[in-house]
Amino acid sequence: MKKLILILLSCFFLNTVNAQTEETKKWVLTGNFQSNTSFFDKDTLIGANTTVYKKQKSGNESWLFAKLNYGDWNFSMRYDLFNNSALLNPQASYTNQGLGFFQINKKVEGLDITAGYFYDQFASGTIFRAYEDRNIGIDYAVRGVRLKYDIGNVAHLKAFTGQQKGNINNRFGTFPERIQGFNAEFDLRLGKKKGLSLQPGASVVNRTLDESTMSNAASEIQGYIPALRFNDPKYNTFAINAYATANYKGFTLYGEYSHKTKDMIRDLSGILNNVPGDVYLGILSYGKNRLGKKKQMSIGATVQYKKIDRFGFRINPYVSQLDGLLTYLPSITRANTFRLLARYTSVVQTLGEQGFNGDVIIGLSKKTKVNLNYSHVNSLGFNGDSSGNPIKLFREAIFNIQHKFSRKLKGKIGFQTIQYNQERYEIKPGVALVETLTPFMEITWKYNRKESIRFECQVLETKQDLGSFINAVLEWNIAPKYSFSVSNMINHKPERFKGSSIPKQVINYPTVFASYTHHASVYTLAYIKQVQGVNCTGGICRVEPAFSGVRFTITSNF
Repeated sequence: MKKLILILLSCFFLNTVNAQTEETKKWVLTGNFQSNTSFFDKDTLIGANTTVYKKQKSGNESWLFAKLNYGDWNFSMRYDLFNNSALLNPQASYTNQGLGFFQINKKVEGLDITAGYFYDQFASGTIFRAYEDRNIGIDYAVRGVRLKYDIGNVAHLKAFTGQQKGNINNRFGTFPERIQGFNAEFDLRLGKKKGLSLQPGASVVNRTLDESTMSNAASEIQGYIPALRFNDPKYNTFAINAYATANYKGFTLYGEYSHKTKDMIRDLSGILNNVPGDVYLGILSYGKNRLGKKKQMSIGATVQYKKIDRFGFRINPYVSQLDGLLTYLPSITRANTFRLLARYTSVVQTLGEQGFNGDVIIGLSKKTKVNLNYSHVNSLGFNGDSSGNPIKLFREAIFNIQHKFSRKLKGKIGFQTIQYNQERYEIKPGVALVETLTPFMEITWKYNRKESIRFECQVLETKQDLGSFINAVLEWNIAPKYSFSVSNMINHKPERFKGSSIPKQVINYPTVFASYTHHASVYTLAYIKQVQGVNCTGGICRVEPAFSGVRFTITSNF
C-alpha cells in the first residue's frame, strides 16, 4: 500500500509540473458518496432475530468514491466502511474499513492502460464479468493490469491479468488464484444501405488455482469412496466463448456459446466433480413503429433461449454461495418491480438448467399498450429427480395493459401466475411447489406540474410457503425535492412450510418512507418490515432473512 501511495504522489507531482507548461489541461475532481445506516428492531414474529438484532442493534455501510482527471491521466479511489453490517452475510455481522478500490488509467493514442482495480466484462459476461452491486454486497473487482486497444472503429481488443477481490471475510484483500483473459470484438458493416450489420467476437479466460487450494482438493478427493474419486484435478481451467450480434432492419439476433474445460465443481450433494461445462444463449428481437391506418400502432417482441450445463465458474471450489464468481449468468425470466410480483424469482442454477422467455409489447395506440410475457425453466436430467428426469423449476405468465386516460391520469392493470420450486431455489427439502395467482394494478394522477399521487396494489394468492399476501402502496411526489409513501403488506391468509419458525397468524409488514433531494444529494428515511425471501439484483439472487427497523440513506454526487 505504501508503494501505491508513493506511485500516486509521484504521478500527481509530475503532472503538476507539466500543468505549469500546459495551460489547456486542468485538474477535474468528481465523485460520489453513499451511506446506509440501519437501526435493527428485533421481531421474532417475522424471523428478524439474527446477530445484528440480538447484539449490535445498529449498523452502517458507506462508500466514498473520488476520480481525478488530468488530460489523459485518470486516478480513482474508493473508501469502503462496514460497521456491524449484515449486508455481506445477512446471518452475521461484519466490521472493517479501508481502501476498497484504487485505479490509475492512462490513454496513449489508441492504447488504454489501467493498473489497480477495474470492472469489466466480455460479451454478455458468461465467461468473465468483474462488477459491483453494493445493494446486495457484491464486489467482484479484479486487481491487476488491463489493456484496451481500438483499431479504428472496426476492432476492439481487451486483455487483463490479475486477482479477484476478496470474499465476505476478507473484503479488502484478494484471492490467491490468478486469472487472465483476452477479448476481441469486430464491427462489420455488410450492407450499410440495407441496414445490415454484424458484430462478432471471441474471448478466452484462464484461472490458475493456488497450491493450498489444490492440496485441500486432493485431500478431499482421497476421502471419497473409490467410485467418486478422480485422478486428474487441474491447476488451470480455460473458458472460451464466441458470440455475434446481427442487425437487419427491425430484427436483432444475438447468439453466444461458451465452453469451460474440466473444472472441480460441486453437485447437489456437495461432492466435487471434475467436469467440463457449456452455456448456450440465443436472443431474437423485433420492433416496428407507425403501424396501422393511423400509424399509431407498434409492436416489439423478444424470444430468448438459454441452456447451462455445469458452468459454475468460480475462483475456487471452496468459496461460499456469493463469493468468487467469475461469470455473470442472469436469469432468463422477467425482472419484476412490484413487491409481490417479485416475491418469487427464478434463481440461476449454474449446475444445470434450460429455459426460454417470450415477451411481446403491442402498442394499440399512443395511449394504450399491452404486454404479455411467459417464462419456462427446467433443470437438466442429471440434476433433476431420482430417475434422471428434468424437474420443473419455474413458470411465469404475466399480462398487463397500460392506458393513458389524459395528460394527468394513467393506469395499469394485469395479472401474474407463477410456479416456483422453493425446495430447489431456497434449499428447503420436502416443501411443495409454490403456485400463485397475483392480480395487480397501478394508477398515477399528476394533478399539477409538480405534484402527483401514485397508488399500486397486488393480491398474491397461494396455499404454499407463507400463504397469501396483499400489498398496497400510496406515494406522493412533489418534484423536484420531496417524495413520501406508506405501504403495508399483509399476510392475510397465512400458511407455513414445514420447519418454519414464523407462527401461523396474520402478520403486517408496514413501510413508511420519506425522501428529500437537495441539488445532487438525496436523503431517505424509512421504517421497514420486510418478509424473508429471495432478493435478486442484477441477475444475482440470494435468500435473505426478514428485516425490521429504520433505515437512513444518503446518496450524493459531486
